[in-house]
Amino acid sequence: MKRAKKRGENRVEYGTVSLPLPLIKKIKERIKGTGIPSVSAYIAFISRQVLSYDKKLDEKEFKDIEKRLEALGY
Repeated sequence: MKRAKKRGENRVEYGTVSLPLPLIKKIKERIKGTGIPSVSAYIAFISRQVLSYDKKLDEKEFKDIEKRLEALGY
């Protein structure tokens, strides 16, 4: 884990996530001109969006997501 950055009184710890290089390249292309500063910022944004989604997935939706992830190299 990386050192915590101090923001006011809140401390945020950071970790590392490994992604396939072709996926990183696709993300870099997608975020060009968007104001998103980095691949890490994009992944954090998308993760927050997914985690804020309250609905529980049914089996078909879960399988669809699995297929999409496999297509991205997972």
